[in-house]
Amino acid sequence: MPGFEEARRIVLERVSPMGCEVVPLLGAVGRVLAADQAAPWDMPQWDNSAMDGFAVRASDCADPNGLAVAGFLPAGQPAVEALANGTAIRIMTGAPLPPGADAVVPFEEAEERAGLVFARRRPVAGDHVRRRGGDIREGATALEAGAIIGAAEVSLLASLSRTSVPVVRRPRVAILSTGDELLEPGEPLAAGKIYNSNAQALAAAALRAGAIPVVLPIARDDRAALRTQLVEGLRADALVTTAGVSVGDRDLVREVLRDLAVEEVFWKVDIQPGRPTAFALSGITPVFSLPGNPVAALLTFEMFVRPALRRMMGHSRPLDVPVRARLGDAVMPRQDRVTLRRVRLERIGDQIVASSAGSQATGFLRTMVGADGVAIIPAGLDSVAAGSVVDVYTLREDCLIGGA
Repeated sequence: MPGFEEARRIVLERVSPMGCEVVPLLGAVGRVLAADQAAPWDMPQWDNSAMDGFAVRASDCADPNGLAVAGFLPAGQPAVEALANGTAIRIMTGAPLPPGADAVVPFEEAEERAGLVFARRRPVAGDHVRRRGGDIREGATALEAGAIIGAAEVSLLASLSRTSVPVVRRPRVAILSTGDELLEPGEPLAAGKIYNSNAQALAAAALRAGAIPVVLPIARDDRAALRTQLVEGLRADALVTTAGVSVGDRDLVREVLRDLAVEEVFWKVDIQPGRPTAFALSGITPVFSLPGNPVAALLTFEMFVRPALRRMMGHSRPLDVPVRARLGDAVMPRQDRVTLRRVRLERIGDQIVASSAGSQATGFLRTMVGADGVAIIPAGLDSVAAGSVVDVYTLREDCLIGGA
């Protein structure tokens, strides 16, 4: 039975990035670039004005008699005529600098009267000029493989006239719930039955991670039904099962996976909740068998499946970076396991405080709904005092905005 960190290391060592696909530029947002993108031309493609103002020769601005305004050059129009000695050209931001000009005097630093312009401050060559190739040279790598595409990356790629880009493929994740007690949401409730919330919850978690969930029909607690659904699930890029992975009479998932020649890498991790989590491989296809308890299923997905999916989607840092937080209340963990504690986060002054989100009973979904993150309480401690500093993995992207 591996430890918590060891289990995560094992998972990440056994999964690899998917192949690439070409998608429209906006469809690449949030995806990982699969190949270097070279600049087909200099960026900028010509010397141009960084301000609305007057294109000048800096040395001409020493003339106390001013410079004659000889023309107007808007953005989008080529600079055809050279700047004559002793003159200035009114120029707009982004317009090509006319031949002979070497500086721009912004409107707010100039005074114009009777067709002449006077610089309030003598410019030097290069003032408010964006030089050709100053950003990126032709042929240079503009964006490296592995970059996560965001708004700035879209802007750069669009400026290179890219309408589509190669990105790492999103994995299809099959999600299978098992158990005779399960009903699909919308079916009439019957005695002894519960609704299959895990499949939808794990599908949502897969979507949040960037993958494509494929929810399979419920597999009942018999070998034939389970085998049929597992065979279907193994056709996906990854398979996540929930329930049937412990040691009960009807916990058949691991046995049937073995019958299908799936290699079990580990079973059980020293965590609470989620100890019976299993990880296996069918060829290169990762198989995660998570507990059936809804809270444990979601927590083990975040700790093990989400990093694996991020690695499969090409992320160079698949593990989220935890925040350091002070416990707002004392914790009495299980001494023999790492405790995953659901917490609310609050920024107080220059510190982040993690307080219990409610009852830590593994059947209480309301506590999961109210949690901002998961505090990692190390094994080997019989108590952890309030004020102790721990790692917390956030569950909500906006949970630390603002604060007291």
